[in-house]
Amino acid sequence: MANPSADLYGSDRMLLETVRGLGELGWTVVVAASQSGPLDRELLAAGASVEVCPAPVVRRANLSPRGMVRLAVDVLRGVPAMVRLVRRVRPDVVYVNTVTIPFWLVVTRLLRIPTAIHIHEAEGASSAVARYGLTVPTRLATRVICNSTTSLEVAARSGGRRSRMQVIPNGVAGPDRVEPPRDSVVDPRLLFVGRLSPRKGVDVAVRALSALRRDGTAASLDIVGAVFPGYEWYESELRDLVRAEGLTDVVRFHGFTPDVWPHLRQADVVLVPSRAEESFGNGVIEAALSARPVVVSDHTGLKEAAAHLEAAVAVPADRPEAVADAVRGLLAQWPQTRARALRDADESAERYHPARYRRAVSAVLEDLGSG
Repeated sequence: MANPSADLYGSDRMLLETVRGLGELGWTVVVAASQSGPLDRELLAAGASVEVCPAPVVRRANLSPRGMVRLAVDVLRGVPAMVRLVRRVRPDVVYVNTVTIPFWLVVTRLLRIPTAIHIHEAEGASSAVARYGLTVPTRLATRVICNSTTSLEVAARSGGRRSRMQVIPNGVAGPDRVEPPRDSVVDPRLLFVGRLSPRKGVDVAVRALSALRRDGTAASLDIVGAVFPGYEWYESELRDLVRAEGLTDVVRFHGFTPDVWPHLRQADVVLVPSRAEESFGNGVIEAALSARPVVVSDHTGLKEAAAHLEAAVAVPADRPEAVADAVRGLLAQWPQTRARALRDADESAERYHPARYRRAVSAVLEDLGSG
């Protein structure tokens, strides 16, 4: 199994669930990640072996001339190590997690090993060249798993082979216990969970909080997450924005934490204000599993994830005032909001149970292994 990182965000957690599913079937699993990180400990606990292999990771920065040069250097350094690892492990099947590590597909095709790629991206607004460049390598895979209808449609439009694709919704494990929302709320506690990046719209959440504070709402905001290396400038801008808006006392930066459930239990309303496309909304489902209402950008996979939720309010992207209005609306009908959120928790626990996900992905890999 190949993964671009060793973090514990959405696609990383889905890889971990896949490892657990294969472990239940008695498979021997080796995970190759481009770097070490907190995922390693979880993989080892699930029974997998972990190898650090410098496989090239394709990012938006590689689309510039300078970025292409850096990528070429990474390819020259990484591909021989990838080939050596595959020849040493001699896998029956290779599973490639995300389209950002396409050179694994080249290696497995050359070595004639059946391969599944799992698409967790939906870059519909990217340039046609970028979409094509990220998607066309999936044609080298034997099977293509998409985490949502949104990601399947984007991949199919961008050069992927629809006949090899299937949708398997993410499996999201809920908290050990669901703590009902507070009976009444006079000091609403807002929560953002995820990567700190412009595309995730964390600054939109901060500006929405500012709008609520201006009208006298005693709201606060907890931010749980960290930046990608190289995006430290964005966190600095966020902190500057918090100071400029006079919110230093009511915005708390917690950094990355692998256990988001304590933060969700303390929250009243969860904000998912992503500007850019999302293939799926893990954060939306985590809010629902915790019986917390959620305000979510009305597009792509976020819209798909929120479609069945009663206590979700969809708003236009990049509109802080719309986010604030949605929060006001949820608070104005809090007894009804609370009841809807509790129903969402029950329904989502069934719909996104990890066991369903593990069975579905394992079946694809078993079929490849027996072919």
